[in-house]
Amino acid sequence: MPPLLLDRPSVDTFSSGRKRRRVPVKLIAAGAVVAGAVVGINAVGDWIAGWGDPTEPRVIDRSPAPLLLALDDLSEYHAATATLRVDIDREIDTPWLPAVISGERVTFQATGTADAYVDFEGLDGGAVTLSPDGTSATIVLPAPQLAEVRIDPEQSRVVDRDRGLVERVGAVFAENPTDDSELYALAEDKLAAAAALSDVLDRAEANTRDMLTNLAKGLGVDEVTVEFEEPVG
Repeated sequence: MPPLLLDRPSVDTFSSGRKRRRVPVKLIAAGAVVAGAVVGINAVGDWIAGWGDPTEPRVIDRSPAPLLLALDDLSEYHAATATLRVDIDREIDTPWLPAVISGERVTFQATGTADAYVDFEGLDGGAVTLSPDGTSATIVLPAPQLAEVRIDPEQSRVVDRDRGLVERVGAVFAENPTDDSELYALAEDKLAAAAALSDVLDRAEANTRDMLTNLAKGLGVDEVTVEFEEPVG
């Protein structure tokens, strides 16, 4: 009698005898598609997050590059600087009318600087006299001068401003209701006068004398005398 053959199930076995299940190919492909979609969604989310808040205003600077207009050689030695402050209390009064009707009073505080400089532009060979042996020199310079006052806008402000009814109504229709150019001009004059009364010019003389003395001694001159002309005016 021939042996009886039985259909054996299509099952793979390990050496341990346990069965291994086959994973359908379509299931693997579907998992790969899902994983790729998740990665893509995360990448798109990060990209969109990089945009920031779409409703937040953006600042775009379209200014052109700075334009060089001129280069000038300096012929002035700025030897000292005075920093000053002035308080201006200015009142504009209208005769025969009370201040609440017409008039203005402004308290303005200004801080600025004024340089003291020596002008080297007009110097010629006669400004320096050197001894025959080259060990001593005499230098004659013009007197120091005050440069224009520079008001610091960050340190200057209107402390108080009181206006009458007429001025307040007029300011509503004015193109520049708070034009303080006159206050700045007045402050510059007062700061310049205060700088002239300070010792900034004397300090400029001393600093210029020290600078030229050290320079001449560095060139081998043992004795240096620096004289200043009398100021004009």
